[in-house]
Amino acid sequence: MRINDKNERSFYEIESFKNNWSVRELQRQFDSALYTRLALSRNKDKVKELSEKGLILEKPKDAIKAPYILEFIGLPEHSGYSESELEQEIIDKLEHFLLELGNGFTFVARQKRISFDDKHFRIDLVFYNRFLKCFVLIDLKIGEIKHQDLGQMQMYVNYYDREIRLEEENKTIGIVLCKDKSQSVVEYTLPKNNEQIFASKYETVLPSKEELKSLIAELNSQR
Repeated sequence: MRINDKNERSFYEIESFKNNWSVRELQRQFDSALYTRLALSRNKDKVKELSEKGLILEKPKDAIKAPYILEFIGLPEHSGYSESELEQEIIDKLEHFLLELGNGFTFVARQKRISFDDKHFRIDLVFYNRFLKCFVLIDLKIGEIKHQDLGQMQMYVNYYDREIRLEEENKTIGIVLCKDKSQSVVEYTLPKNNEQIFASKYETVLPSKEELKSLIAELNSQR
C-alpha cells in the first residue's frame, strides 16, 4: 500500500501483524481512515504512540473512535431505518462490528434487560473488553443525541458498576452511537472529569476523499 505518511504506514503495519488482518481487511481499515479516526481523539503524544506501538488500550477513551464506520451493515446513508433495524444489521454482521470496535472486544448480550423498582430497561448491546477488563455498553440512536440519552446511559453504567461488575474489574464504559451530535450538549451534560460515558457518531458509508480531508483538517486544528 502506498501510504506517504511514515507514521500512518507504521501504524497499519503494526495493526496488521497484531490482528492478523487479511489484505481485504487491511484495505478496508485504510479506506475507513482508521488511523485518522483514532488520532482525532488523541493528543500529540498519543498520536505518536499509534505509529510506534499501534492501538494500545490503557484507559476507556483509548477505545473510542470518531466516527465509527459501519458501511458493512449495508444500510444507505439517507434512509428511514429504525434503531431496531440498525441493531439487527449489526448483530447479523457481528464479526465485522467487532473488528470495527477494535482490540479485545467480545460480545455478551443484546437487549440486555435490567430491572429495579418494578421498572424494566433494555441495553441495546453489551460487550466486554479483555484489555480494559470492563463491560462496554452501547446504545444506538438513529438521530441527533439528546441529553436524556446520555442520562439514560449513565443509569445503565451505574447499574452495571453496582450490581454486575466484579471487584477486580474496572468501571463500566458506556457509548452512545448516534447519527449526529452536538458537542456542547455532550460537554454540558457530562461531568468534566468523565471517563466512563462517551458519545460518538457513526457513518453507514465509507468516507469520501473530501470527508477524509475534513477529518484530517479537524485533527490538525485540534493540535
